[in-house]
Amino acid sequence: MKLLVGLGNPGPLYVKTRHNMGFMTIDLFASKHNISFKEEKKLKCLLGVTNINGEKVFLCKPLTYMNLSGEAVSAVLNYYKIPLADMIIVADDLDSNPGRVRLRANGSSGGHNGLKSIIAHIGTEQFNRIKIGIGRDKNIPVADYVLGVVKEEDEALTKEAINSAADALDEFVNGITFLKISSKYSKK
Repeated sequence: MKLLVGLGNPGPLYVKTRHNMGFMTIDLFASKHNISFKEEKKLKCLLGVTNINGEKVFLCKPLTYMNLSGEAVSAVLNYYKIPLADMIIVADDLDSNPGRVRLRANGSSGGHNGLKSIIAHIGTEQFNRIKIGIGRDKNIPVADYVLGVVKEEDEALTKEAINSAADALDEFVNGITFLKISSKYSKK
């Protein structure tokens, strides 16, 4: 089993915001594989389920809003008994330039409230993640910046990064090791 989690905020107000890079990536992956989502109230998420090469794959978009993402992630992990090594979290990254993709097998939250919530709920920093750069604007408060829409001049880079992240997820569900995927898709 594999669990692919995209972090973001639910609702039309947040669809194209920087904080929804995870949702955008999971949506792209879902559209490539013709996967639809169903609301799972007890798991606090939108969940898509499919089989790829004989392996069950779960796509999760928490409905808890970013700061409580760990509630949904831990619920799905526990309910389906998915090992942490079979999960990838996709999130935005303030500390990387727009378009940069970074894959890490562990590490701190880096101040990201969604990752912070996941770490608190599952009790470890040892999980795979794909971080998509959104940059930072020192003249805009962080909360306003992450909830803002991607600048027009960054749209092409962002689209490319989301495509790369979705391709990395494809390789992950097809059995390629996270280390190999990381060396292929992480950009400086």
